[in-house]
Amino acid sequence: MKILITGSKGQLGNELQRIIQNGYSEIGQVSENIKNSEVFPLDIDELDITKLEDVKKVLNEIKPDVVINCAAATNVDGCESNQDLAFKINAIGPRNLSIVCEEIGAKLVQVSTDYVFSGKGDTPLTEYDMTAPYSVYGKTKLKGEEYVREFSSKYYIVRTAWLYGYVGKNFVYTMMRLGAEKEELTVVNDQRGNPTHANDLAHHILKLIETEEYGIYHCTGKGECTWYDFATEIMKLSGRNCKVTPVTSEQYKTPAKRPEYSSLDNIMLRCTIGDEMRDWKEALASFIENLKEN
Repeated sequence: MKILITGSKGQLGNELQRIIQNGYSEIGQVSENIKNSEVFPLDIDELDITKLEDVKKVLNEIKPDVVINCAAATNVDGCESNQDLAFKINAIGPRNLSIVCEEIGAKLVQVSTDYVFSGKGDTPLTEYDMTAPYSVYGKTKLKGEEYVREFSSKYYIVRTAWLYGYVGKNFVYTMMRLGAEKEELTVVNDQRGNPTHANDLAHHILKLIETEEYGIYHCTGKGECTWYDFATEIMKLSGRNCKVTPVTSEQYKTPAKRPEYSSLDNIMLRCTIGDEMRDWKEALASFIENLKEN
């Protein structure tokens, strides 16, 4: 199998490559088919997904069986101030990949986000719940989903949330760094969601691409918490003595409004390939333990 990974230098792109190379994730083994795959990791220097002609040229040269699109404009506040760039990367990029994947008969994995929902409510959101984003980031990611559904017949749209991995910037690394530098931090306590280990997400994507179970998936860590809960657990597991103080979103304003409640329910996984996602606390403990060992 030929697997092309866009945005290959990011958190998820790195985990996908690591798992394929090792033959296993932190959840377990992957198939021989995945282990023996030929991987083409491409980042923006090698492929700009916002340019249709570039996508056509590269994909027609490689002829991948699967494209996993990890490329995205994920700076939520930055998307508010640069809507055109966010739209090009989060919507036009997936459109271009969909068009060309359909032409060459390739499967497409489009990684999406909990921000496609309104953030209202108190019940975990399923794949059949109505989307209603209000940030530019959420709106452009939803448009990317719509383009994939319009132009591709063999797609997996995989929504995740609160992602962290061993490579790149993320909330866990930020909290560990600040926890070592400061005696006290304030973190919002009125936004709820699902922390997700990129290794667990990558494991499920690699399971999916061997099937024809096309459609929209939620893939997040089990259980939910607030950012304050998440930060508190990070400090505890990493041995930081920093005090974490809860604040409201009103007290900690950002250019883009964050969802108050965006906990996802992995119902499609449970009903198809199986949901092996770990509890968020278990996955976080594993992540921090591995950092200590390495």
